[in-house]
Amino acid sequence: MKKILSVFAIAGIGGLTSLGVSHLLQGGSSTQASMLAYKAPVSYVNMPAASPEASIDFTAAAEQSVHAVVNVKTTYPLQTSQNPYAYDPFRDFFGQRAPQHQEAPMATGSGVIVSQDGYIVTNNHVVDGADKIEITLNDKRTYTADVIGKDPTTDLALLKIKETNLPYMSYGNSDNVKVGEWVLAVGNPFNLTSTVTAGIVSAKGRSINILDNDPAKGQFPVESFIQTDAAVNPGNSGGALVNTKGELVGINSAIASNTGSYTGYSFAIPVNMARKVVADLLEFGAVQRAFIGVSIRDLDAKLASEKSINEIKGVYVDGLSAGGSGEEAGIKEGDVITKVGEVDVNNVPELQEQISRFRPGNKVTITLKRNNQEKIIPLVLKNKNGNTDVVEKPKAEVVNTLGATFEDINSGDMKKLGIENGLRVNKLTAGKLLSAGIREGFIITSVDKKKINSVDDIKAALETKKGGVLIEGVYPNGMRAYYGFGM
Repeated sequence: MKKILSVFAIAGIGGLTSLGVSHLLQGGSSTQASMLAYKAPVSYVNMPAASPEASIDFTAAAEQSVHAVVNVKTTYPLQTSQNPYAYDPFRDFFGQRAPQHQEAPMATGSGVIVSQDGYIVTNNHVVDGADKIEITLNDKRTYTADVIGKDPTTDLALLKIKETNLPYMSYGNSDNVKVGEWVLAVGNPFNLTSTVTAGIVSAKGRSINILDNDPAKGQFPVESFIQTDAAVNPGNSGGALVNTKGELVGINSAIASNTGSYTGYSFAIPVNMARKVVADLLEFGAVQRAFIGVSIRDLDAKLASEKSINEIKGVYVDGLSAGGSGEEAGIKEGDVITKVGEVDVNNVPELQEQISRFRPGNKVTITLKRNNQEKIIPLVLKNKNGNTDVVEKPKAEVVNTLGATFEDINSGDMKKLGIENGLRVNKLTAGKLLSAGIREGFIITSVDKKKINSVDDIKAALETKKGGVLIEGVYPNGMRAYYGFGM
């Protein structure tokens, strides 16, 4: 009996053990399944459906913009299609006129209408050197534009067409533009009129060293571009950078590319800078450029360590101009400028941009750190001449416009060439004559049928000239030539 009970006991224990093991195994399988079913906190990156109020809509901004952005077509002095006496290389090489005239060299860009009475902002490089500027509106009306003024320092130009009640773009505030903000680029890339592309602001205060620095000509470039990833291509220059409200926040100007076409980086002039340039050109005919009178450099970790500066913020004053605003106000070498007025500046382009908003004679406050202590210094800005006078629009000398120096020719050379008068082109630089195709050594015998014997004769013929000019003459080898260009 005991044996039987023992067998049942052992069997019962075995059964319970089996059930326990089975339960444990099932529990293990459940845990494993839970682990396999667990999902990491990741999701797709497509935009989920949102209410119309919450989504970004570019259509209103695009609609406002395209009607205020124009096509700017420029024609240059080689105008054989319009002037039968223009430079023709076939005639020069073979001594006779080619049966077919060349087409005049042309380029296209964009511009932005900023007033209903026809003022248009574009880039200086779009219209510089042009003989004729044709504006085509979005509704295909065309006009010839006059140049009100140009500013190579900022690469801006102001044009005017004779029309009223035009659609125009309202100025925004480029200081309020934020990195990451959506913007539209509007222009005419590759002659594709009224093209709108979208992107975000990638950076502000960019200097890309694209503008000429020529102190001899008074050109001290101001580069503080808004960088975007909105697609911009050749033909977009001078077009609009627009925020989602349809406000103008920049003038598209350049791309960073190793192909000549868009590869991801485009640059626009801040509209606050453009607005001041336009106001100056309208009021004075020339940009009133203000200077602090300091040489500056970006502050980095190495310089901060060398100069025992405890915060890498601001722009380092590397030197002072004698008699300049900075010296008179008490700025010292080694100071670090951190603000202009209430606006923070953290690099050279940002400081230059802020100062470019002012005119000589304006009072500003400069916040700086000296020996790591903050100081606020008021100063009066001056012009490049070291005073606060208005800089008037320079009157271009006719000879300077021609880009040439001249010399008299002797009676022996005149007899040899069979001419009775003339003035030799001695040396050529950039100007009307070089653009027209005239080469050094050419002897000008007449301008618009008026005989030429001296530089004064040229001045008299061209001083008040507007429109096409015909120059006749002869080369030292006896080949006669005719050239035309516009004044």
